[in-house]
Amino acid sequence: MLKFIKGKELCRNFFTEIAKPILDRQFPGLVYSAGLLGYGSDVLGYDDPVSTDHMWGSRFYLFLKEEDQALKPQLLEAFSSHFPETYQGYHVNFSPPDPNDGGVRHATPSLDGKVNPLIFLYTIEEYLDFYLGTHQLDNLSDIEWLSFSEHRLLALAVGEFYVDMLHLADTLSPISYYPQNVWLYLIASNWSLIAEEQAFVKRCASTGDETGSILVCARIAERLMRLAFLYCKQYAPYSKWFGTAFQRLPIQQTIKDAIYKAVSAPSISQREEQIVLAQQLMAQLHNSLSVTEPVPDKIESYFGRDIQVIHPDRIAAIVASHLKDTPLAHAPLIGTLSEVANFTTLYENVSYRSRIQGLYE
Repeated sequence: MLKFIKGKELCRNFFTEIAKPILDRQFPGLVYSAGLLGYGSDVLGYDDPVSTDHMWGSRFYLFLKEEDQALKPQLLEAFSSHFPETYQGYHVNFSPPDPNDGGVRHATPSLDGKVNPLIFLYTIEEYLDFYLGTHQLDNLSDIEWLSFSEHRLLALAVGEFYVDMLHLADTLSPISYYPQNVWLYLIASNWSLIAEEQAFVKRCASTGDETGSILVCARIAERLMRLAFLYCKQYAPYSKWFGTAFQRLPIQQTIKDAIYKAVSAPSISQREEQIVLAQQLMAQLHNSLSVTEPVPDKIESYFGRDIQVIHPDRIAAIVASHLKDTPLAHAPLIGTLSEVANFTTLYENVSYRSRIQGLYE
């Protein structure tokens, strides 16, 4: 049985051992950057044997200067002619892009001895325009930031470069994490969204709507998890890896435990107890980081009812007050569209960015 190798290791070794010697020998003096970033579970380090069925294997991005674009056919021909058919047991040849499946390619044996590799050649500006919708990463406005896919920001922030003569890592450094205003806005938004349903976990159950109570609890739990990413100043991945990445965050295990117990609770009393405890612990984390002046974390009854809350609306208001006199001062506290798990049609399509920005203006 073929031994699984993490994609990041496979790609790094393939470039170093196979591709770079070809570039050094056949294109001496070429100024380029090469590495692994962008799409793929392997970029994030979450790939496993299941990931190998498509768009996975010995691959890398090769970035060229504008004046060297004409070399693309020659580079691809050199790779095709000199790459081995397999590397560490995996096929290096890939099928043509499937037009009926978003251009997906699959590793497959070569039929003629030449290799059609999974290599991507771009100029830096060309790639960033394709992947983010802009290559002008310096001096982005706060509202422009909110139109980006958070997962795509993550996939660029964690990229690895094997050779970086074009200083692409420096080009990407301005988007390593959200700027202060955007960070505060997203914190305020997630507390505000929690506040909208703060009493409904118990209220739904009290009317006999157990399913509704579970759904509300899950939505609050997700918002708390997003706050954890924000407080750790780490971009969150899309839904497939969201929970995995959350478990690796450097926060108290008690927060993770409370969230898990809330969404898996067998009774309404346990569900309410744990989801409110998770909110309280998150508010205490906020205070421990001195993000703002201290926010309330006391558990109280909701308008005298038998419902427990910590009034996350008050937390949202305190955080939002720090946005006074910024472009986000009057923006609705809705977070970003990429924080809505199944809105990929919107936030993954960079052509919608200008229209998304209108939500905040």
